[in-house]
Amino acid sequence: MPRWVWFLPLALIVSLAALQAFRLGWLAANLTEGDAILAYVERYVALAGPQARAADCVAVPGQGGWVWITVICAPPDGPGWRFDVNRLGGLVGMTGPDEAPRAPGGAPRT
Repeated sequence: MPRWVWFLPLALIVSLAALQAFRLGWLAANLTEGDAILAYVERYVALAGPQARAADCVAVPGQGGWVWITVICAPPDGPGWRFDVNRLGGLVGMTGPDEAPRAPGGAPRT
């Protein structure tokens, strides 16, 4: 068996790692605050039901290491929702109207 065949698995692993790094860099470079906010406003409208409006939401800078933006959505007549978003647009933590803060499955996801 030729010697170059032994390096084929290593080349495949390095290529996949480079593609993943490029993908994450592309997401970080092209995701705007507005895109992230709109995504979580849409999630709020879907979760809260027909009385929910996009105008119920406001975004503030995040607090903490993983949190980039915090989107707070509260209707005028009830409790609100809070979405903590990381730099890649993933949900770090969420608080519903009648629940304690919780993380969605542990580590941040995209």
